[in-house]
Amino acid sequence: MSLTIKIESETERKALAHHVREAYMEIFPTATIESKMNVLEPRSYVAITCSPSKGVDVTLDAAERLAHRGFKVVPHVAAKMVRDVAHLREIMRRLDDLPITSIFVPGGDAPKPIGEFACALDLLRAMAEFDHKFTEIGVAAYPEGHPSIPPDVLMEQLFKKQELANYLVTQMCFDANVLAAWLRDIRESGVTLPAWIGLPGVLDRSTLITTSLRIGVGDSLRYLRSRGRIALRLLKSSTYRPDELLAEMAPYLVEPIYNIAGYHIYCFNQVERTQKWRHEFVDALL
Repeated sequence: MSLTIKIESETERKALAHHVREAYMEIFPTATIESKMNVLEPRSYVAITCSPSKGVDVTLDAAERLAHRGFKVVPHVAAKMVRDVAHLREIMRRLDDLPITSIFVPGGDAPKPIGEFACALDLLRAMAEFDHKFTEIGVAAYPEGHPSIPPDVLMEQLFKKQELANYLVTQMCFDANVLAAWLRDIRESGVTLPAWIGLPGVLDRSTLITTSLRIGVGDSLRYLRSRGRIALRLLKSSTYRPDELLAEMAPYLVEPIYNIAGYHIYCFNQVERTQKWRHEFVDALL
């Protein structure tokens, strides 16, 4: 497929190509996902989620296998899935034995914690008491808010998590203007963590809408509906591609005030499909 990406600035084109090429691919640990990973280049960045139904051990098992295959693995350790300090100690021990230097600590999607850690901040504080080798610790951020956490609480917790982490990953969003405005706001408020932008991958329309409503990015869906051209493309192809969103985000990549470190692709285990798109997109830029 031949793409034409309209970005006039050579600096922006190079920055965008670099960030898409080096983006994290987020996967769910399933029985078949590891067989799909051969399409990725050696040492690609792979983030592995922590499911409330499967628990953290499944994530750690997948992280171990993929790390030994040479991928740069970032396991998610959801706070609500950690029982207590003894359980955390065991998790840290397992990870310390692997070639993994980055970890992502979300609160988790479980309705209730299985133990004593109710949120990411609780777990980060407990981790700070351990002697570990992680040079990168990431936390979640929500440009369009959270379905069950008030905006002022989100900001207060992000400030506190900033003291215990060194990067953030945003929730999936479809609107470059919303992302840029949110980044300006948090920078002006004193949040300095480098931002990895949560990018929707190549998705079926039904998956896109269902997932977006579940995670609370309704404003972006309303934005898509208000953009007749994008809505028409979705209806016509039944598939969403993030090309236009990326083109609109390109100017912000080269502005230091936004401090964008890269992209985090939510591929929903459509690894082959998303990787094919990634190659096409980067080739069209260069």
